[in-house]
Amino acid sequence: MQAKHDEVLTIDELATYLKVSKSTLYKLVQEGKVPGQKVGKHWRFKRDVIDRWLDTSDETETKHPAGKKPR
Repeated sequence: MQAKHDEVLTIDELATYLKVSKSTLYKLVQEGKVPGQKVGKHWRFKRDVIDRWLDTSDETETKHPAGKKPR
């Protein structure tokens, strides 16, 4: 069994982990907003990198544009 810090996630696994749709995750990855690496045709994500990214992401990224509120 892999150590948690060495765990590599697929797009499906990361979408589940982050509780977002795969299409949303693909968009974020392609925009460079989520750290990942493409291996052949497939995206892969190191769990420890994702966890650090979550801990250090700028809170302003999660704020809504002026005048826009979530439904």
